[in-house]
Amino acid sequence: MLQKSESHNGVQPARRLEKVSEYYFSRKLKEVAEMNRRGEDVISLAIGSPDMPPSEATVEELCRVAHMPDAHGYQPTQGTPELRGAMARWYKRWYDVDLDPASEIQPLIGSKEGILHVTLAFVNPGDKVLVPDPGYPTYTSLSRILGAEVVYYHLKPENGWQPDFDELERMDLSGVRLLWSNYPHMPTGAPASMETYRRLVDFAARHSIVVVNDNPYSFILNDHPLSLLQVPGAKEHCIEFNSMSKSHNMPGWRIGLAATNATFISWILKIKSNIDSGTFRALQLAAVKAYDNDDAWHRKANIETYAKRRVYAEQVMRALGCTFDPGQKGMFLWGRIPESYANVEDLTERVLHEARVFITPGFIFGEGGRRYVRISLCAREDKFAEALRRIKNINL
Repeated sequence: MLQKSESHNGVQPARRLEKVSEYYFSRKLKEVAEMNRRGEDVISLAIGSPDMPPSEATVEELCRVAHMPDAHGYQPTQGTPELRGAMARWYKRWYDVDLDPASEIQPLIGSKEGILHVTLAFVNPGDKVLVPDPGYPTYTSLSRILGAEVVYYHLKPENGWQPDFDELERMDLSGVRLLWSNYPHMPTGAPASMETYRRLVDFAARHSIVVVNDNPYSFILNDHPLSLLQVPGAKEHCIEFNSMSKSHNMPGWRIGLAATNATFISWILKIKSNIDSGTFRALQLAAVKAYDNDDAWHRKANIETYAKRRVYAEQVMRALGCTFDPGQKGMFLWGRIPESYANVEDLTERVLHEARVFITPGFIFGEGGRRYVRISLCAREDKFAEALRRIKNINL
């Protein structure tokens, strides 16, 4: 984290920077890039960035619209009617959830942006935000940047990495405005559960706390995608994010959505409209095509391809001496490191510098991850095979 005395030519940064450090991957990828510059050929099994393309129809539509002379102007912040309609159809098709495309959906520049906008819309400086530990680091960092007090609720392996609702009820909930949820869970791979979703909606309703469920992984290695909004009454108390990054191989396109009741959407739009303008029209209309991908495309891209890679990832975990739950869903594999290591970086740094394989230490996801590593499935099978060979050669 930034030192309070840090300055440049007498200029000091805003105090909010004292509360956060540079994002781990931003910092570590610089090191990996330098290793690659030296010819070390690091294999990355760390980042959850799909390496496969979107559907052919999606790319063709992007090119078609981009060639139109009238497609390059400013677009509405609330998204085009075509995109909102496609998002609503997608929720109905896959989750059997009815959404009004005119008032209950807000397209986002990726769900990471949505974390910022929702926090600005619902949380005052000094208010509390409930964040899962382990969990996505941005829930913590953006809350702190915006002056909220982060209160962790603990996810534990003995509870299947699901919330401990007894613990939540015992907590001092005064001043809590939001609870962040994320299933299928990143980083642990815990599957979504309708029982968990029902209890989250009940918790939100009884305590007037907005539950925000971040749901980008429901299609990865998962035959039965679930949504928090399938629970009756959820829309009145909760918000769900979804993203095309993982489900449609479109991480660089930055297209996601928030779905909730019309009042909450209007508050989010009030913030968003003061921060950014609408997404490029060609991206929006190409996303419409992607939302209409057939079932066969999703099965091949989201299940069959990742299933083959998951076999290799499990072999890598075993080569590292880690244990894991084979029932995990989503784009990563989460494993507990051997007791012989004092801390997780003793393992991950050795693997990086001796085997030239980059894997993620679990501490970046919170205290609950300090004895774990995370492997991404976003690498080709030949890369996994080579990573496995290298790891075996260093005799861990």
